[in-house]
Amino acid sequence: MLDRYTHPEMGKLWQDGYEYERWLEVELAVAEVMAKRGEIPLKAMEDIRRLAKVNPKRVLEIEAVVRHDLIAFLQAVVEEIGESGKHLHLGLTSSDVKDTALSLVLRDSGRLLKKDLQDLRVALVKRALESKYTVMVGRSHGIHAEPLTFGLKLALWIAELDRQEERLDQAIVSVSVGKISGAVGTYANVAPEVEEAVCAHLGLAAALVSNQILQRDRHAHFVTTLALIGGSLEKIATEIRNLQRTDILEVEEPFAEGQKGSSAMPHKRNPIVCEQVSGMSRLLRGNALAAMENITLWHERDMSHSSVERVILPDSCLLLDHMIRQMTRVVSGLKIREEQMKRNLQRTFGLTSSQRVLLALVEHGCMREEAYAWVQQDAFAAWDKGLDFIDVVSQDHRIANYLNKEEIASLFDLKYHLQHVDDIFRRLGLED
Repeated sequence: MLDRYTHPEMGKLWQDGYEYERWLEVELAVAEVMAKRGEIPLKAMEDIRRLAKVNPKRVLEIEAVVRHDLIAFLQAVVEEIGESGKHLHLGLTSSDVKDTALSLVLRDSGRLLKKDLQDLRVALVKRALESKYTVMVGRSHGIHAEPLTFGLKLALWIAELDRQEERLDQAIVSVSVGKISGAVGTYANVAPEVEEAVCAHLGLAAALVSNQILQRDRHAHFVTTLALIGGSLEKIATEIRNLQRTDILEVEEPFAEGQKGSSAMPHKRNPIVCEQVSGMSRLLRGNALAAMENITLWHERDMSHSSVERVILPDSCLLLDHMIRQMTRVVSGLKIREEQMKRNLQRTFGLTSSQRVLLALVEHGCMREEAYAWVQQDAFAAWDKGLDFIDVVSQDHRIANYLNKEEIASLFDLKYHLQHVDDIFRRLGLED
């Protein structure tokens, strides 16, 4: 886990011993429902309500002997309550308590992550609107393609984050489920109505059917969704890293006063936060694979998933929380080098207008295959000789048979490529 990098809200959900309070929350909810049904004496319920508490130190002392965490927890709580404590955990199995409590933690973690995503979206929208018409070159295969704006690049990320938020909503629903069905899930010793009432009280749905545990496809859905979100963050981080390369240098992630980039080279300003985000996303993907491995268990249950979840669930939530907040900081403080974007756009001598020349020739009656060959020959000549593409095209007598110089000049107007920027922003609901 991330320790000093952990945000307090997320850290509180996964702090050492986090499960004890949630286990107690589930046990008390079950006891309250049973008391209302007359299955627990009201006087005993009053004692339980008044005296029940968790002493983590005592739990660990007992666990060292019994080697069963839930039994140790129950024994420690019953010691606090006294005689009335015998009415706790009636008809339940350990996973009724543990799995339902885990669902509460995952649900709350998911909600915090959703808030993180929304904060990142706000930062992206602000920068997208600022750079809505900031012209830069688009690249495919790492090679100059056609012009676009930096705002459009950010708009693409915003749309992807919106999809990720939808997936996160679905994953939160998937994991916000409890089960109070007893050993192997038959309700033999606890009525289905108890489960329904307890889950409603806790803000969870009741599993339609369970065995001794909640099925781990739910948890795999949740962790895989976190990995997908991490993938989008890595995509953003990788683009920023590429654009910060010295030979491109169109953006730079924030560099604080007094920050050092290299122990050997004082001039260095490295995109370390984006590199860290890229690295941490690999951990999330590994955790997602482990979560999928947990789906298959023996018969009505085994414990092979438990040790895995003790690592991947807190780590995935804490990692993604940190990653999103770091990317929000990067986006908010991102240095956008507009002049460098213009210089880079001009480095290919106007070749980014090659498609416009091709289409204009076709529109004026030239066969596409022939037009393509002419434009390609002129483009390669311009690039290899360092000539302005517009000059090479204008001097090509084959092209002159179809286009005059004024028509050719109009094909190099960058505004042509920006005519639908507003339309794209409107689709996302982004207005100045």
